[in-house]
Amino acid sequence: MEKIDISFVIPVKDEEGTLEELYKEIVKNTISLNLSFEIIFVDDGSTDNSYEILKEIHKKDKRVKLIKFRRNFGKASALSSGFQRAKGEIIITMDADLQDDPKEIPRFIEKIKEGYDLVSGWKKERKDPLTKKIPSKIFNKLASILTGVKIHDFNCGYKAYRREVIENLEIYGELYRYIPALAHSKGFSVTEIPVIHHERKHGKSKYGWERILKGFLDLITVIFITKFLKRPMHFFGGTGIIFFSTGFIINLSLVIYKFLTGALIGTRPLLTLGVLLMIVGVQFLSTGLIAEMLNNITHERKREYLILEEIGFE
Repeated sequence: MEKIDISFVIPVKDEEGTLEELYKEIVKNTISLNLSFEIIFVDDGSTDNSYEILKEIHKKDKRVKLIKFRRNFGKASALSSGFQRAKGEIIITMDADLQDDPKEIPRFIEKIKEGYDLVSGWKKERKDPLTKKIPSKIFNKLASILTGVKIHDFNCGYKAYRREVIENLEIYGELYRYIPALAHSKGFSVTEIPVIHHERKHGKSKYGWERILKGFLDLITVIFITKFLKRPMHFFGGTGIIFFSTGFIINLSLVIYKFLTGALIGTRPLLTLGVLLMIVGVQFLSTGLIAEMLNNITHERKREYLILEEIGFE
């Protein structure tokens, strides 16, 4: 496979107003580095003229490569498809809306050369409405505490990776938000740099309250797969033992009380609670055993996207 220094992987969804300028800015800020590069645009089901504009750019510059999905499959699928085809030793991801400034590219490369495996952008002065900034700040703080990765901005799509990182990551759903946590859990070094963030000039934001809910649920998923994926019994078993032990102690206390006082305990709500806790404990233990067995079955996640067309790949 031909070796390339840098691969840009850029998901696109209805960004016809920004693509030409984005392409020119990437080339302008990369060519001075004297490094070979390719730009992979992944059209994630655009309904505007985005893909036609990208094809015109490709005709002028064969370093530009295109992937078009049959419909919108989501950012994680777009990134995964780009990662699979990227030839670069360093992979840079960024959004296509020009809120990420290509002038930052040399700083990402410099940080990677310092020895870091993943460099994440930090939109320190974010040019977004409060409806985006406040939920994002809360989630970033929560994600940092729960994952142990000390960065300020998990959501920033502007990142640089060593090739080894993307070869060892599997992202799906909304997990692209937590790539730093997934990389950190595999032993890769993660850092961040403050980046310039611009106001959106064209198109509409895809951010909504639905993404907040998905982000929270995926944070729970990340916590589980980074801490308990290999030993699910440590999670389910520990929880099950707590429930079962609590129920057992309650019921044992009631039995002792009955023998000492002769009182009837069959109608006591506390007895029902104790039995329920023991049943729940057994269920958690059983779930842990099943999860352990499934964990030992090797299987490959099915590809979650369908490609309509690819241009520029050999």
